Amino acid sequence: MRLNTILLLAGLATLPGCGALSALQGEPDRDLFELRPPAPLSCGPARVGELVIEPPKARGTLDSNRIMIRPSPLQTQYLPDAEWGDPVPAMMQRLLVRSFDATGSFEHVGRAPLGLAGDYALISEIEDFNAELRSDGTVVRLTIEAQMVSEMKADVVARGHFAATVPAGSTRTADLIPAFDAAARQVVGQMTQWGLAAAGVRPGSCS
Repeated sequence: MRLNTILLLAGLATLPGCGALSALQGEPDRDLFELRPPAPLSCGPARVGELVIEPPKARGTLDSNRIMIRPSPLQTQYLPDAEWGDPVPAMMQRLLVRSFDATGSFEHVGRAPLGLAGDYALISEIEDFNAELRSDGTVVRLTIEAQMVSEMKADVVARGHFAATVPAGSTRTADLIPAFDAAARQVVGQMTQWGLAAAGVRPGSCS
């Protein structure tokens, strides 16, 4: 029996019974979920060349499509009845590509350069992407460290720390997913505004 597919703590007893039962019987069927990028930020015609969004780094417990819950700071478990449509790093990369591309500030935004190298590269590492059980309730936490690199100069032009903590009504999937979505939209929005400034796009020109 795979322990990481069963939520053992009493604090998770509110999860749907059918999901817990299927976990006991083996690998369960899981609903698939995707997150949305923030509302588009339009900055007018492209003024910067190419931006490459590198795949975010993540430790092994996060480099997965499983939805993580931390019952305690030293314990990692996963929802038994739901998972992300893509591994967490790939999902965050997709959200960042869509958000930066929607600004219109770059001639090209992608996961890889069109040629040998882009003008800028966004390098990041996901520190937290999980729900946490606290004495005062359940929250979803998302934390990312990022660097904007000038490929032409081979130099880091900006470093940033981005974080969001969103309350969830319970440990039920129906309450957790909207909280994950809100946290991701906040952090991706923060990173987009920071990245634009790092590339020389004035925030006042965006709406």
